[in-house]
Amino acid sequence: MSHNLNIAVLMGGPSAEREVSLKSGAAVAKALESCGHRVTRVDPQDGVLQLPPGMDVVFLALHGTYGEDGSVQQELEAIGMPYTGSRPTASRLAFDKLASKRVFWEQGLATPRFCSVSQSDATIPSDLGMPLVVKPVRQGSSVGLSFIRETGQWVSALEEVLKFGGEALVEEFITGRELTVGILGEEACPIVEIRPNDEAAYDYEHKYTVGATRYFCPADLDEEVTRQCQLLALNAFKALGCEGYGRVDIMLDGDQAYLLEVNTLPGMTETSLLPMSAGARDMGFAELCEWMIQDALDRHAKNNKGNPA
Repeated sequence: MSHNLNIAVLMGGPSAEREVSLKSGAAVAKALESCGHRVTRVDPQDGVLQLPPGMDVVFLALHGTYGEDGSVQQELEAIGMPYTGSRPTASRLAFDKLASKRVFWEQGLATPRFCSVSQSDATIPSDLGMPLVVKPVRQGSSVGLSFIRETGQWVSALEEVLKFGGEALVEEFITGRELTVGILGEEACPIVEIRPNDEAAYDYEHKYTVGATRYFCPADLDEEVTRQCQLLALNAFKALGCEGYGRVDIMLDGDQAYLLEVNTLPGMTETSLLPMSAGARDMGFAELCEWMIQDALDRHAKNNKGNPA
């Protein structure tokens, strides 16, 4: 790869995950500069894309709305600019937790039972049992996530989740081990196990509070379970039409793995889970960022073969 590319790193943006995205973008920009590239940091804070002239490729370090929902991808496609990660349709599908779960269900991929609720006065879906997980349909990073362990918590949890959009996803709560599988191209990386220190579930606070959670990579799983989880993750990634890289979250109950969701633009700080996963196969952070840029350029060239600009 040429070591003097002009790369725009898109970071920040207008979503609820702006602060996390700024950290991802800062880490990525520094890593790409260390590889000899000319990097411009671009913050579409108001959801308006303004790229400086002369860019060769865009690194998407955005998270949440605008960054992960296919919007910015659509704009970059329109100007013929190569960019990292999945294309608009797959991004939109993965970001919509309800739509992606329906795809998993149709494809026979194991996922917790679920329903959607759009009224704040809705009754508890009795067929899912207790406890329940309630989350916004279109938010990332555990934003708005609630756990309901008794019926008295239902009304306030639902009201909180519906603040993030008109629809809530309600899932049966799977107890077990929380895993995440990094995907690079056609391959699943070593699995990361996530263990919150106080037995609480992995919510926003645990995700971003230093020392609140421990991570184990590669996860201590037997070979067969590891293979099953990696295959489930790859199948989920492909079922949504995702490309390039991502991260697939899984709950493991005994030997049964359940899909939670696919992240198309996962966190990219040096301590984030995809870099941790790649690190377990001896790929350093800067090397990972370079791989993502090269992957973006290769796929762009392939997708535009025979389509002269």
